[in-house]
Amino acid sequence: MTWNSGRHFLQIPGPTNVPDRVLRAMSAPTIDHRGPEFAALTLRLLAALKPVFGTSGPVVIYPASGTGAWEAALVNTLSPGDRVLCFETGHFATLWQEMARALGLTVDVVPGDWRHGADPGQLAHALAADPAHTIKAVCVVHNETSTGVTSRIPELRDALDTAGHPALLLVDTISSLASIDYRHDEWGVDVTVAGSQKGLMLPPGLSFNAISDKALAAAQSALLPRSFWHWAPILAANRRGHFPYTPATNLLFGLAEALAMLDAEGLPNVFARHARHAAATRAAVRGWGLEVLCADEREYSGSLTAVLLPEGHDADKLREVILDRFDLSLGSGLGRLGGKVFRIGHLGHFNDVTLAGTLAGVQMGLELAGVPIDPAGLGAALDVLRPR
Repeated sequence: MTWNSGRHFLQIPGPTNVPDRVLRAMSAPTIDHRGPEFAALTLRLLAALKPVFGTSGPVVIYPASGTGAWEAALVNTLSPGDRVLCFETGHFATLWQEMARALGLTVDVVPGDWRHGADPGQLAHALAADPAHTIKAVCVVHNETSTGVTSRIPELRDALDTAGHPALLLVDTISSLASIDYRHDEWGVDVTVAGSQKGLMLPPGLSFNAISDKALAAAQSALLPRSFWHWAPILAANRRGHFPYTPATNLLFGLAEALAMLDAEGLPNVFARHARHAAATRAAVRGWGLEVLCADEREYSGSLTAVLLPEGHDADKLREVILDRFDLSLGSGLGRLGGKVFRIGHLGHFNDVTLAGTLAGVQMGLELAGVPIDPAGLGAALDVLRPR
C-alpha cells in the first residue's frame, strides 16, 4: 500500500462519512435508557423523524441494520403463503425477495435489466391479472444502491389506485431517505424501510419502519412469526418514551444531532444539494466518455452514480488502483454487475470540494488503470459546480 496522509475519502454509497458533530454527540456518556432524560430524548426523536419520512404517523426505530427493517415490514403485515409482487431492480431488491421466500411468502418477481426502475406499466398489468386480489403486497426499492436507479414511487401508487387494488405498498428507502425527495403519506406508502448509515449520516446500527394506518390494520391479522420485530410492543413503549428492549443509546444521541443538521439546512435544500452533486458527477462520467448505468434520466439517483466500464476493463482492479494511490474508496459492482461497474457515492455529509476531489481521484485512477478517457470530465463537473 502507498503511504497516505490526510483523511481517507470514503465515497462508497454507504456507510457514509459521519459528521464530527454527530461523532461528538455519540461520545456523550451513556444514560439510563429507562430514565426520564432518555424518555424525553426518545419523544423528541420520534417527532423529529416524521418530517424526514414525510409522515404524520408512527416511525419505529430498531437497533439493527436495514435488513432488519426489511424483515419487520414483511412479518408485521403478512401471513405464511401470502403472495407478494417484487420488482427486480438490482442486487438489494433481489436480497429482499430472497428474504420474503425464506419467510414462507409466495414471491412473484417482475424481472428487470438493472438499468431501469420499477415500471408502473408492468405493475398495472400485474394488478389487472389479479381480479381476486391475491397479491397482498408490492415491494419496491426506491433507490437501488447497487445501480443508482431511483424508481418512481408516485406512479406506482397511481397504478395501484387506478386498479382499485388493496395490496400494501412496501418501499425501501435505505439509500434515498434524507437524500432524495420522499413522501410516505402523500405517496400512499404503507411501510417505509430505512437505515441510519446513509443520508442520516450515522454509522450502521439503526433501522426504521414508517407505518401507515392501513399497515397497522394489516398487522392485526398478520400471522408470520414475529417477536423482536413486532410493532405493537414497540409502539406501546414509545408512547412513554421507552423501548421494549435495550436501545442503541449512543446512536440515538447521534441521530438527534443528525436530525438537527437536516432541519437547519432544510430538507428541500438537502435534496437540491444531492441533485446538484449527482448532476456534476454524471457530467464528469459523460465528459470522460463513459456511460452512466441508469438508462432513464427520470430515474437518475441523487445518492450515487454507477459507472459502466468499457469491455476489457475490470472495475474492481480500477478500484484497487484508486484506493492504493489516492486513499479513495469507491463502491464495487454487486451481483451480476461485479467487475463491470464502480459506484461513486455522493450522499450524506458532503460538499462541492469533496466531490471535486473525489472526481479528480477517479479521473487520475482511470488514467493510471489504462481506461481510455477524455480528461475533460473533471472540467465538465466543475462547470456544474461553479457558482453562478
